[in-house]
Amino acid sequence: MKRIVLEIKEKGLMDKSQAQIDQLKQDPHNLIQKDGMRLYPRSLYRQGEALYCIAMLDNKKQLYRISTAPVHDGLEGAEAKIEGLHVLEAGLTKQNAEALHSLFPFTTPKSLREERTTIGCGDRLGLATAAHLRAVRKFKAFPVLAQQSIRELNFTGRNFEEVVTDASFLVFQEGYEGGWGADGDHLKTIDDIDVALQAKMPMITLDLTAVLHPEAADYSEEKLEAEFNKLPQEVREYIVKYYSKRIFNIGEGTISLSESEAGKCALMYWDALEFAAKVDKHLRSKRGDQYDLEISIDETTSPTLPAHHLFIIMELQRRGVTVNSLAPRFIGDFQKAVDYIGVVDVFERQFRVHCDIAKAHGDYKISIHSGSDKFSVYPVIGKHTHGKLHLKTAGTSWLEALRTISQAEPELYRLIHRKAAEYYPEALKSYHITADISTLPKLEDTPDEDLGKFLEISESRQMLHITYGGLLNDPEVRDRFFTTLAEHEELHYKLLEKHFTKHLERLGLERVQ
Repeated sequence: MKRIVLEIKEKGLMDKSQAQIDQLKQDPHNLIQKDGMRLYPRSLYRQGEALYCIAMLDNKKQLYRISTAPVHDGLEGAEAKIEGLHVLEAGLTKQNAEALHSLFPFTTPKSLREERTTIGCGDRLGLATAAHLRAVRKFKAFPVLAQQSIRELNFTGRNFEEVVTDASFLVFQEGYEGGWGADGDHLKTIDDIDVALQAKMPMITLDLTAVLHPEAADYSEEKLEAEFNKLPQEVREYIVKYYSKRIFNIGEGTISLSESEAGKCALMYWDALEFAAKVDKHLRSKRGDQYDLEISIDETTSPTLPAHHLFIIMELQRRGVTVNSLAPRFIGDFQKAVDYIGVVDVFERQFRVHCDIAKAHGDYKISIHSGSDKFSVYPVIGKHTHGKLHLKTAGTSWLEALRTISQAEPELYRLIHRKAAEYYPEALKSYHITADISTLPKLEDTPDEDLGKFLEISESRQMLHITYGGLLNDPEVRDRFFTTLAEHEELHYKLLEKHFTKHLERLGLERVQ
């Protein structure tokens, strides 16, 4: 602690006003470093006679409060009197995050329902938020920083509260006051949703996979008629009256539903729509209007037809569901860690219709899942959404951490690469990718300076992307991995900020002047 205090006194920070301190925050790279100590100037905030900041000592990051008199603000930690000042060293814990939320409300996640462009910044490590913020704050967009699914939590051994806690402290570290979201991603049950809400996650991505009936899409006419006739009479009459053989004007074109297509929609989606309405009512009872509900129908085996999208949103609206964003499954292949697989012109033609449906029915955001690294279709997405979108990313940030390892500690990268190949068959049970890793260059034939090339090859990107669970729980990897990233934090931030900025540029988002 003494090193922190001496540096603060040397720079006269205890005597500066917040306005003077803010001058130090103009350059996020303007670190204060000395003798194994790293202080983050953007985290410097005054409250009365107390100065707060985040600093790292010997690769361990903590929150510090330095004051001229004792302070009672809810923070817990080790206290000492150094150089005539009262000093608190507080761990980055859930309890201290709660206190931080009260002291500095901008560190609390909030609903971004009214914001036009939101960017999901999945962070499997709890380390990437600073770089995400450095990229996102260059554009007119809002970050959803704490974005995790149950699957990711199970693989990383984290929970929703830890995810929000990690993001909260990094928001403070970067002095980001623009507002940020937190997303309980791909949740399927109200019990799981409640866990996310308890952790202060205002965004819920409702994955309807468990209550969809996609098999109806392949029914024969005879089977379709038989199953449709099993629905309640009032449902059958409603579908025939309002959808069967109807033509809807959407944008500059039309969408029609034949009698059989209307029947398929009823069979495929009715139960899911009823559940979505139940979830929306539950969210409203818990958070009033301060929540963002995303409807996810992307985890299916076939693309979402525009007619089906139209049916879904019209029925959600009829049930009074507040849809913030909706994620169809798009034509082509949105695999993890690689660019779009498909014909861009074909994607554009159908994507435009999805956007027209959204604009005509509440102007909600179109959400793009597995959205990282889809550089070839970003211009199309930006063009037709006009920036009214939610982009979900996750694994691409993990890969930039591995790129950092490849540059900073090549031997560790080699270990990780070998282990990833071992974990790959098991990881394939949880992720849909088509990489053939037998085609990869031989690791032993690759010099240290070329290891980063594995982060450019689709097959190795996908292998490394989906094996994070095994790697993060591997005793030979875990401690060395986190220690290396702490020691080379600015390199990690630099690489990730550059990569994330490329995403937002390709989308054509407007820059902050």
